[in-house]
Amino acid sequence: MHATVSDIMTAPVFTVTPEATLESMRRHFEAEGFHHLLVVERGKVLGVVSDRDLLRNLSPWAGTMGASRSDDATLRKRAHQVMSRSLISIAPDARVIEAIRTMLGSRVSCLPVLDEHGGCRGIVTWRDVLRWTSERLSEEANGAERDAA
Repeated sequence: MHATVSDIMTAPVFTVTPEATLESMRRHFEAEGFHHLLVVERGKVLGVVSDRDLLRNLSPWAGTMGASRSDDATLRKRAHQVMSRSLISIAPDARVIEAIRTMLGSRVSCLPVLDEHGGCRGIVTWRDVLRWTSERLSEEANGAERDAA
């Protein structure tokens, strides 16, 4: 049996609105320890904000004692201003190998998992793929050890 994206995806996904501030997104990234936020409006995924997008748009001095007004202004930028809009997604019933090929070919680190109506079912990241691959390789190695015994 071939594993599908729904077998390895992370769900539920933490989402934000297009008006979410970088300050609120930074808090979510720090508190939850994940690396991608989906930007959703009226049930439709509009884009993705990665922790790298956040860092690229946030002044390193923002929120500190030495911050200038322009440094702190970066905290008020909105998700729609920094998100990746060229959304590349995948269906929940797609095979894992298809997700891997799509991520590699498109040079993205995550794929929103959308149902046939465009609703968000989850997200699959390179970490999900590596975890799944590691489990398969461990199972394969254990099977080879049993066969050799």
